Amino acid sequence: MFVKRQRGWELPEHAATSEAAFLNRRQLLAAAGGGLLLGAGGLRAKAEEAVDPTADLYPAKRNELYTIERPVTPEAINSTYNNFYEFGSHKRIYQRAQALNIRPWEVRIDGEVENPFTIEFDDLIRKVSVEERLYRHRCVEAWSMTVPWSGFPLKDLVALAKPLSKAKYLRMETFHNPDVATGQKQSWYPWPYVEGVTIEEATNDLAFLVTGAYGKPLHKQFGAPLRLALPWKYGFKSIKSIVRFSFTEERPVSFWEQIQKNEYGFWANVNPEVSHPRWSQARETVLESGEKIPTQLFNGYGEYVAHLYDGLEDKEPLYM
Repeated sequence: MFVKRQRGWELPEHAATSEAAFLNRRQLLAAAGGGLLLGAGGLRAKAEEAVDPTADLYPAKRNELYTIERPVTPEAINSTYNNFYEFGSHKRIYQRAQALNIRPWEVRIDGEVENPFTIEFDDLIRKVSVEERLYRHRCVEAWSMTVPWSGFPLKDLVALAKPLSKAKYLRMETFHNPDVATGQKQSWYPWPYVEGVTIEEATNDLAFLVTGAYGKPLHKQFGAPLRLALPWKYGFKSIKSIVRFSFTEERPVSFWEQIQKNEYGFWANVNPEVSHPRWSQARETVLESGEKIPTQLFNGYGEYVAHLYDGLEDKEPLYM
C-alpha cells in the first residue's frame, strides 16, 4: 500500500494562488514604478527567448513535492529587484546585466574527480531532466520572495562529475569579465565570486541548479545561464552565473566570508534566533506586499536539512 506523506513545503493544488492573479493585483504599481523601467530590457529579454537554444525545455513540468504556502512573487517585481554585485551594489542592476553574453557558456568541472572536463552549458542541460520547483528565498538583508525556479538537482551534476572519496566540499565560481560586469572593476572585492558547500549539502534533495524561472530560460539578472538555489540558506550562498565546479578536500572560503566573515560565514543557515551583527533576523519583509512576517528556522525546510548539521552546533557558527 502506498501512503503519500504530506511534506512541510507542500500546498494542496486547490489552495495555490495563481501567478496571474498576483500579477493583476500589482499591475498599477508596476506601471507607476518598476514596470515602466522594464522598457528596452523587456524587449531584449523577448529577443533572447526567441533565440535561446534551450527554450524548448520550458515551461518545465512542476515537481509537486516542492510547493510553497505563500503567493509566487510576480515576475515584474522579482526581475527588477536583484542582488548581483558584478553589475553594481544596488538592487536595480537588471538593465546593466543585459550586457552579459551567455552564449557560448562553458562550465568547468575539476578538482578531486575521476576525470576533469569542460562542457558547454547547452550540452550539460541536455544530460539532465529539467523540472520546476516553487521555493522560498530569504535574503540575509531580511527580505524574502517566492520563486518558480526551473532547473535540476545539484546532486545530478555531482553524479556527472564522479568525485573521488576525498572530495569533502564543492567550490563554485562565477565568471570574471570586468569589461562587461563593471562592478568587477571595484578592486576591493575579491573577484571572482566564490561559494562553497559540503558534499552532503550538495547532494541534498533541496539543492537545485537553476536554469530558468517563470516558465522561461533564466533572465540574465537572475544569474543566467546557471545559478544555484539553496532555499534553507541565506541568499548570498546561491551563487549566480556559474562557470566552474571544483571538488576539494579543504573547505573553500567564500566571497563574502573573505570580506566580513563575522557577518557572512560559510554556513549561512537561516535562523531567526541569531541576529546579523547589524540587524535582527527574527522577521522578514515580503518583497511584493511589504508585509513583515516571522522568519522560520532553516527558512521552513528544517525537517529536510537539519540532520546535515548534527553534532556541529557547538563547534561551528552554523547560522552566520
